[in-house]
Amino acid sequence: MNILILSPGYPAEMPQFTRGLAEVGANVYGVGDQHPGALPESVQRNLSGYLPVRSLWDEDAVVAAVRAWPEARRLDGVECLWEPGMLLAARIREALGLPGLRVAETVPFRDKEAMKQVLDRARLRTPRHVRCASASACWEAAELIGYPLIIKPIAGAGSADTYRVESMEDLRSVLPRLQHVPEVSVEEFVEGDEFTFDTVTIRGKIAYYNIAWYRPRPLVARSNEWISPQVIALRHVDQATLAEGVKLGRAVIQALGFQSGFTHMEWYRKADGEVVFGEIGARPPGAHQVDQMNFACEFDVYREWGRAVAFGRFDAEIKRNYNVSNIYKRAQGQGQIARIAGLDRIERLYGDHIVWNNLLPVGAPRRNWRNTLVSDGFLMVRHPELATLVRISDDIGENLHLHAE
Repeated sequence: MNILILSPGYPAEMPQFTRGLAEVGANVYGVGDQHPGALPESVQRNLSGYLPVRSLWDEDAVVAAVRAWPEARRLDGVECLWEPGMLLAARIREALGLPGLRVAETVPFRDKEAMKQVLDRARLRTPRHVRCASASACWEAAELIGYPLIIKPIAGAGSADTYRVESMEDLRSVLPRLQHVPEVSVEEFVEGDEFTFDTVTIRGKIAYYNIAWYRPRPLVARSNEWISPQVIALRHVDQATLAEGVKLGRAVIQALGFQSGFTHMEWYRKADGEVVFGEIGARPPGAHQVDQMNFACEFDVYREWGRAVAFGRFDAEIKRNYNVSNIYKRAQGQGQIARIAGLDRIERLYGDHIVWNNLLPVGAPRRNWRNTLVSDGFLMVRHPELATLVRISDDIGENLHLHAE
């Protein structure tokens, strides 16, 4: 099988997906706006061919360049694991007559209103929602839905430009901050715990799924710099308290007609047990959460995804031995990382459970925490008992500190 992957060298997880395809025997071709010599060495090693383009976001030019590329004649499929490139991938499939999501099928995965309208027609529980393209429309939607509510971009990813609005005064304050966003979704705020439902799917059948628990909810974490967000991949995904969320996730994938590849859904569980859809992407989660799955189930998820999309198989034995937590850290102060306090103690107490120290080293420039969940790095920790893992994660969140100056 000959598979074209969009942007094989960026973001950070893309080289792993490129590797996964190559290691299961696919011939992997890439298209991207990185110079060939700037691609990570592992990507260069795993590609059978690469088409550099001036800008990946000039879709017309990219589609034309791919169609004119001699290697395009041998392609069997097109894969994109990065949210902004999903529609481009669909256009390339249509231009080359290849299987996979078409533009019309991709739009509901990118347009949050179209997404929820499909699910409303399938009678699945979504937050009450209204598409808005003006401030006046937002005011009308707020009056219809009531407070508190959420305002988010129609085509956004993660929690960027997403706001909880408690009152008319809040709405008056938030609207000027969204002037650069063409359209927003004004939605009912659903109070409850937030989880993911991540899948590798083959021809509409789920071959593997993962459930992660956000601590706290992403909107809270994105609004408070002092928080060390946690994402915990759960070991016991078949527990009764998650069953309705799994049922909802399966129904969402069926309603949207997703066939093969990765999906990443977010959903809420209210105090009364009701489950409510959040949103879904036809892509994997970011922030190294696929790596969490590797450590939770002890198989190479990147490779099995590659086998699923290239050959329609999933061969790994799934062993759910661990809960796995990513604790993302944000440095105090600005500038370069000057010191890391508390790490020696953390490693002494929990070293057997730390599977990845991804913290920025001393001397590295601090990242903008608003732009990336990974922030200034993370510790990845695993343990078979959830209560113990939560205790360890909270200790790391509260007592490990990066200082910048």
